[in-house]
Formats: sequence, C-alpha cells, structure tokens
Amino acid sequence: MSEIFNQIANHYDTPERKALAKIIQDELISQLPSSTKELTFMDYGGGTGLVSLALADRFKQLLLVDSSDAMLTIAEDKIKTSGLTNVSSATFDATTESIDQTIDQKVDLILMSLVLLHIPDTRLILEKLYHMLTPNGQLLIIDFDHNDAINHPKVHNGFDHEALMALLEQIGFHSTNIHTFHSGKNLFMNQDASLFFASGKK
Repeated sequence: MSEIFNQIANHYDTPERKALAKIIQDELISQLPSSTKELTFMDYGGGTGLVSLALADRFKQLLLVDSSDAMLTIAEDKIKTSGLTNVSSATFDATTESIDQTIDQKVDLILMSLVLLHIPDTRLILEKLYHMLTPNGQLLIIDFDHNDAINHPKVHNGFDHEALMALLEQIGFHSTNIHTFHSGKNLFMNQDASLFFASGKK
C-alpha cells in the first residue's frame, strides 16, 4: 500500500482533498476534549498532514505517522515552512511493525482519518492502536459509511456502525459512539457517499 501512496504523494493535496480535509477538521474540533493543550496527538496514516497540521497548535505534541516516506517528506516540508516546533513525523506501519521498535511513547489521542478502509485486517489495527494509547486515551476514527455501490479489491466498502462499535467494545474500548456527519457527491471511488465520526476510550 505504501508504494501506491509514494507514487501519488506529489499530487495528493488536490483542491477536492483540501476541501474535504476542512470538513473533517471542523468535525474533529467539535468532538475534541475541551482542554487539549497538555495532550499528545497521533495522526496515524496522516499522509501529507492535510488534516492534522492545521490543528497542531491545539496540542502539546503532534506525531504524524505514515507508511509512505514520500507522503511524510511533503508533510515535513510543511512543518518546516510553518515553523511547527511541536510536530514530528515517523515512518511506521502498525500492521507489520511493532510499536515499541519505532515509537517510544504512548499517546493520549489517535486519529485515523480515511485510513481504516485501506487496511485489510480491521481488528488487528484497532488492537494495535488500543495498545498505543495512554490509560483513558481516545481513538478517533473518520471513514466512510458502508456503501454497496463500492466494490474494489483494495479497500473496504465503508463500515457498518453497529459492527464497528461492537468490534471496538470487544477490543476493550468503552464510551464508544458513532454518527454520520457529512455526505457528498463522488466522495468515495467516484460514488456518492457519507462520512462518519467514531470514538472510543481505552
């Protein structure tokens, strides 16, 4: 998967993706804890930082993680240009690597924005992210609602709310919630689609 994103990295920040990132940012801001200045935040699969870099000043530390070196190179240029001193990046793939070998800290908040659909083993990645969180840490997921119009061998066709909530609770998350917050034309594989926000606490 990282090879695909390495190839498209230089053309990733399209006007359409920037517009969608702003919608996602607004939803995140509305759902974040009231006080975040002392919290550490990981954007897992954060790519070029399109969603999270604009929120960096809200946190004590932002860690941008992705399996694509090319994506992170673009993110690092943005970090330097913006003078963001509380942001760092790391090349890491939790589906194949141990967190302890790459990242030596646990974090308070983890975001997965339009990442889960690309990962074949949903349970495995959620279990690994659970262990990356501090006690009472929170996982935030933004992705597509289940969509029967999508059929592609490389991605999930969205997620069913009840099934995802049940899986999070089986893994150990509590205070789980989920809701749809945006719908639009040609959002998902050129099909009309809707986005959900889900969260759970460790």
